[in-house]
This record gives sequence, C-alpha cells and structure tokens, in this order.
Amino acid sequence: MGCGGSSRKKAQEINKKLKKPEAWTHAQPLTEAQLKKMREEFWDTAPYYGGEKEIWDALRAAAESDLKFAQTIVDSAGIVVTSADMTTCYDERGAKYELPKFVLSEPINLIRDS
Repeated sequence: MGCGGSSRKKAQEINKKLKKPEAWTHAQPLTEAQLKKMREEFWDTAPYYGGEKEIWDALRAAAESDLKFAQTIVDSAGIVVTSADMTTCYDERGAKYELPKFVLSEPINLIRDS
C-alpha cells in the first residue's frame, strides 16, 4: 500500500531536467514554411497515436516554449520525461508519447525564408 502522492513523487525522481535537443540535419534542406507545415501536421494527428489529448496539448506547449517554461509545463502536467530532449515521455498512466526532433528544434540545414 502506498500513499496517494507516491506515484507523483516517483515520477519526479525519474523525470529528467530538460535540455535542448542535439543538432540534427534533415535528409533534405527545409524552408521555415515546410518545417512549420510538418509541425502542424504532426500536432494535428498526434492524439490519434494514443494517449490523452491534454498531454499532447501540454507537450506541444512545452515544445514551443523556452526550456524553463517547458520544464514547468511538463512538471505541472505530471509528464515523465525519460529523454531530456523530450523525444520520449510518459503520462502518469504509463502511456508513451514520442516526439520527433522537428517539433522540438530546427535542423541545422534550415533555409531561412527571406
């Protein structure tokens, strides 16, 4: 038997402090518009991969925030981050959420729109 707060305490012990994803390169150079479209398509379809819509919403907010605010979001939502770059996360019920690097950072071969 455990107390009601034991699962949250255990999640906080496992949770990693967030860090920026490592630099990455897309197979072909992307424009900012193409990257934005890829991100929108991912977030629009993410809830269909399983898990809770509220957790997907929190992950999106965290992915689009600076690291300090992102940490606050994942902690508040009870999201367990098993990879510090947020590519693999779990909710308190154990559902897995995998985020592609393109929603977390820009590729080094991004073509800036003029």
